[in-house]
This record gives sequence, C-alpha cells and structure tokens, in this order.
Amino acid sequence: MTILQVFNTKTAEIVCQHQVEINQSFPKEGWVEEDPQEIIQSVYECIERTCEKLAQLNVDVSSIKAVGVTNQRETTVVWDKETGVPLYSAIAAPCAVTFWLDLRTQSTVENLINKAPGKDKNHLKHKTGLPISTYFSAVKLRWLLDNVDEVRQAVLSGRAMFGTVDSWIIWCLTGGSSGGVHCTDVTNASRTMLFNIHTMDWDSELCSYFDVPMEILPTIRSSSEIYGYLVSSCLGDQSAALVGQMCFEEGQAKNTYGTGCFMLKNTGTTPVISDHGLLTTVAYKLGRDVPACYALEGSVAIAGAVVRWLRDNLGIIKSSAEIETLAATAGTSYGCYFVPAFSGLYAPYWEPSARGIICGLTQFTNKSHLAFAALEAVCFQTREILDAMNQDSRVPLAQLQVDGGMTSNRLLMQLQADILGVTVVRPTMSETTALGAAMAAGAAEGVNVWNLRSSHLPKVTCEMYEPQINTDESEFRFARWKKAVQRSMKWETTEAH
Repeated sequence: MTILQVFNTKTAEIVCQHQVEINQSFPKEGWVEEDPQEIIQSVYECIERTCEKLAQLNVDVSSIKAVGVTNQRETTVVWDKETGVPLYSAIAAPCAVTFWLDLRTQSTVENLINKAPGKDKNHLKHKTGLPISTYFSAVKLRWLLDNVDEVRQAVLSGRAMFGTVDSWIIWCLTGGSSGGVHCTDVTNASRTMLFNIHTMDWDSELCSYFDVPMEILPTIRSSSEIYGYLVSSCLGDQSAALVGQMCFEEGQAKNTYGTGCFMLKNTGTTPVISDHGLLTTVAYKLGRDVPACYALEGSVAIAGAVVRWLRDNLGIIKSSAEIETLAATAGTSYGCYFVPAFSGLYAPYWEPSARGIICGLTQFTNKSHLAFAALEAVCFQTREILDAMNQDSRVPLAQLQVDGGMTSNRLLMQLQADILGVTVVRPTMSETTALGAAMAAGAAEGVNVWNLRSSHLPKVTCEMYEPQINTDESEFRFARWKKAVQRSMKWETTEAH
C-alpha cells in the first residue's frame, strides 16, 4: 500500500491523506513480487488526490515545504537508466508467513554461506550487522544477476541501476531518465549487506563477496537533506517509526505491531554487534554533518498474523477486532500457551525447524482461553526480543513506545506492560512511520520548518499502560512460555514424511 499524509509541523497532526492499494503477485510458492511501475503510479495518484483534498480544505498546496519518503527496506528494484523501465518485478521482502519459504534465494544463500570460512552465516556480521539471509537486498540482487538475462545484459552495458524501493521512487520523482537523482539513505543502505556500518559507505570487499558491480549502486546520503525538488528525507520504515516516536536518546525503544513486530532500540552513535540473535542497523542520520545513530533490531514473525489465523483458519472470530472482547471474557489463558511458529522462529532463536504448537490444554480450555493465549504470545515474543536487547546494550529499558495496527487493542497493551514489567506508551496518533519521514523532511538543512531539538518537539498525547501484576506472576508465565518454545523446536526435519 502507498499512503501519502500531510502533517502540520507545529502540532504533528495529520491535515489530510490518501492511500492506494498495490497488488502483490506470488508467481511461485514463497515468491513475493510487485510491479515497480504500479508502485510509482500509486505515488503519483496519491500526490494528485491529496492535492485535491487540500484544495477542498482551502489549504494552499504551495504551503507544503518538503516531502519525505519511507519504505519497506528490503524490497529490491533494478531498472534501465536510459529508458526508465524496470528490468524485472520488484522483489519484495517476504511477508512474515512466507519468510522461511522464500525458495527463490535459498540456494543463493546456501552458496554464499558455503564459501564463508567455517560456513558461518555470520561471517559478514562484523561489517554489516546482519547474517547472510534470504531477507536482505544483496542476495536478491545476486539472484537477479544469476537468473534474469535482461538484468545481466543491462549491467554489462552500463545501463542498470539498482536500489531499494526508496531509490526507485526518488529517482522517478526527481526526473527519472531526464536527470533523476540515484540515491538512497543510510538506513536503507544498511539493509543491503553491501554497506559497511562503520565506514557508512558501500564496501568493496562486501560487493566482491556478492560479486555485485559497485557502479550500479545509488549514492548514499543522510536521512535528512535535500535530494531534489521537494524531496528532503528518506528513511526505512522502521527507522521512520523510531524517529516518529521521538526515540532520540540512547536506550529508548519502539515496537511496531503489524503482521509481525519490529522492535528497534537506539544504541547511540556506536554500533552494538549482537551476541543474542539481533540485527545491528543504522537508526538514522539526520543531516549530512551529524553523526549517525544505530539501533539493535529484533523481529517477531507472527503478531497480527496470529489473529488472522484464528479468524481465517479456525473461524473462532469473525473479525480481527473481536479478539479483544473474546479474550477479555476469559481474562486468562488458564495455563494454555500458544507458540505461533508457523514458519519457524525469528529473533532471538533464528530456528527455521520450529513449528507452531498449542500446549497446556485441559478439558476446560475453550476458544476464549485460546484467544487470550494468542495475545499473550505476541507479548512473550516481544519480551524475548527486549531481554536480548537489554543483554546486548546493557542499558535496561525504562518504557516501551508502541505503534501499529494492533496497538488499538487495549487488552494487548495491558498484557504487554504486565509481561515486560515496564510502562507501555501508545501515542493516540498511530501514524508514527509517516510522521518520522515528515519530521526528517521538515528538519533538513534548507527547509528548516521542523526543529528536532528535544525542547521543540511537538507534544503528542499518549495512553500509558502500567504493569498491574507482580513480578513473580509475570516471571512464572514467561518461564512457562519459554518451556513451550523449546517444545516447538526441531519439529520440521529432512526425514521422509
């Protein structure tokens, strides 16, 4: 989906918005593709419709001072710089439920790991902060070079441009084949596996490892500066949410609750390489001449997806919103634990052999207990990420900022506070990703309509959820959850069925 939102720089409130659905195609099992032309057309449509809505509100379109871009970070595009035509579909980062089934690049990943010393998937982590995985863009680019003649020929003839989807959008918005700016920002670059998070630039050794020609890569810029007409910020979606949540201090963290969960914790100006299954990424760099800030990141594979599973597969709720009411009728899981490892476990386990289990069932267990256990599962998975972050960063979290669609579920938010033992803070304006991009755009040098100093940040109203159960109860439930997780592992094997 493409969404355009216009913000008031003084209040951080949305003035108006428009959104357009983007089709995804699944040409083979586990393949997730989008049409780059459809993506940019959806951007143009959003701009036109939003301008019409502003006119209806008697808002002068010329009062828009800057545009920011935020995007899904690993979606990969290659196009012809002379014609402006994409050379293949955009390869999307697989959604949570297909992560371990991304068959397209699995053999590519295996080949890359096999040539690493000791066949270590973390061989490049000291430079990239990332394990060698199907998820990241360099692997998708390598697949394109190996499997798509049009891409290979365009690279050989010097016509190819590569980028994450932000690069494609910015290039098109700034002129395309008539002088468009081919750039990306540090947050998106840090998800390619070609970027050195210490030098903050493309790395020749990494490019050599993936056999990727450096001349097709975009120029790396900060997350907040003027790239071209009106466009003055670019942030990967999770980084944008961190900025929109105003997590500018070391130790602050946000968790976005969607199909899965993405938690980022600000670790300041020094990257922290995880020993506990987390990723190290660039959080943001808000200006050319300011230092970058880094983050530890952990992903929960199944969050909102577990609610959809209860709705679509079991039929125990008719709509996702019903789960809060159903779970509240029980008020407890009655000893039932649900590990939704439908396609393996993400951080901190990275265990593809795990599968989902529901355990602790008794004759008394009913659908309301199962609904409660599903919500608890989201909270327990988040607790595991947070524990790993606290161990890696050695800075305990005081409160958790939250956003995303699931945060409208007040029972879930209270459960999260109880299981974490810290305050959960939910802004009443939930569009923090778009807000972060807007803030960075407005704060860019030469725009200067948004001040990111703490004393000038807008006061966003929030709901606060304080822990309401004692620590012993929380720890007992968490220990039972971890016991259930162990039972879910090593389920899927290579043995004959």
